[in-house]
Amino acid sequence: MDAATTEIMTQSYISEILWVGGAILLLLIISGFFSGSETALTAANRAKLHGMAEKGDKGAKRALLLTDDSEKLIGAVLLGNNLVNILAAALATTLFTLLFGANGVVVATVVMTLLVLIFAEVLPKTYAITNPEAAASRVSRVLVPIVFFLSPVVAIIRILVRGILRLVGVRTDPDASVLAAHQEIADAISLHHAEGMVAKVDRDRLLGALDLKEREISEIMLHRSDIEMIDADSSPGDILAQCLQSSHTRIPLYRNEPENIIGVIHAKDLLRAVHEQVSNKGLESLEKVDFLAVAKPPYFVPETTSLDDQMHEFLRRKVHFGLVVDEYGALLGLITLEDILEEIVGEIVDEHDVVEGDISRETDGTIIVDGSMTIRDINRQCDWSLSDEHANTVAGLVIHEAQMIPAEGQVFSFQGVRFEVLKREINRLTKLKLRKIG
Repeated sequence: MDAATTEIMTQSYISEILWVGGAILLLLIISGFFSGSETALTAANRAKLHGMAEKGDKGAKRALLLTDDSEKLIGAVLLGNNLVNILAAALATTLFTLLFGANGVVVATVVMTLLVLIFAEVLPKTYAITNPEAAASRVSRVLVPIVFFLSPVVAIIRILVRGILRLVGVRTDPDASVLAAHQEIADAISLHHAEGMVAKVDRDRLLGALDLKEREISEIMLHRSDIEMIDADSSPGDILAQCLQSSHTRIPLYRNEPENIIGVIHAKDLLRAVHEQVSNKGLESLEKVDFLAVAKPPYFVPETTSLDDQMHEFLRRKVHFGLVVDEYGALLGLITLEDILEEIVGEIVDEHDVVEGDISRETDGTIIVDGSMTIRDINRQCDWSLSDEHANTVAGLVIHEAQMIPAEGQVFSFQGVRFEVLKREINRLTKLKLRKIG
């Protein structure tokens, strides 16, 4: 072999090394782009992106479109990232085999692991996480066509993955979001409260509004045993006196038995009827007021209705008062628009309300509550986390945990709280003492 041939072979060898090395470098840059893009788009706050889009940022608009289908986006990014990483590793093996012979595989593994980890993973992801919204806006221009062209392959992979999962008994919902929007907001509110950025009262109001869809009216209704009612067969004078003595503006009318509600009297309607009767025929004619004609038809609602749906139904019907019934039509209690609003803003008390269910705090840290007080109210006022999965009231929780109706003086400890029954009336626990353990 002459010198000229040797020189040509050497130049070809060097050229091959340079081309392979350049290709590896380019693939590492592309891999870094995919890694950084994934981090930016998954970490970007959609609310901030929406605000940027409203101000005319086209990149933010594209980023929002990409994140609408997160599964397609992540699938395309992972497909592209793995493709370039595997290709880069294969080229590196070829390159280092040329340089080091049989030991080239080991050298290629070590070198590519370091290069991919530093320049294709940690570095781009660290940059993207520092300002994810701006990074997402920048990379969206390139990612939109990539996701579009890779979407058929991603769709096939998606079907294949779901098929494999189905074979092992795992079923997925193709329309389910990775994280529901309201849950994401709730978690963010709780996190900011834990960090001291959101006050407790603001947290309670925001979470109360978010929870309306998840809660049923049976959880907050006034039980039928506590409903103030008027017997329609009573004398007009007695009905009028009871209405005037009541602290409520709407009172149900029943006939024969409390279950048989035939109407609801509103204080304003009653006042108008009385004024009209007295104006026309004098005070002695009050006994002739037709209270049934004054009463409005009762509005019945099923116990399983969500608070959010019921609030909208109250607003649509322009009524504030509903009687709760079970699936058999039996009366369970009543619900008002005010009850639902109190789940958001807290207790609403006017000058005629009789305040009940307040927490009495003792100097030793114990609290005394009515048995009818809801677990949710205790959690909100004391910042506890008692479970209301099996009962709505504190008395119901104690009965559920004890699997019996306790006697006065009995003490139970569960969920990190000590419960003592202070007062019992027939089968109802009316007063309890609670103390946090630990």
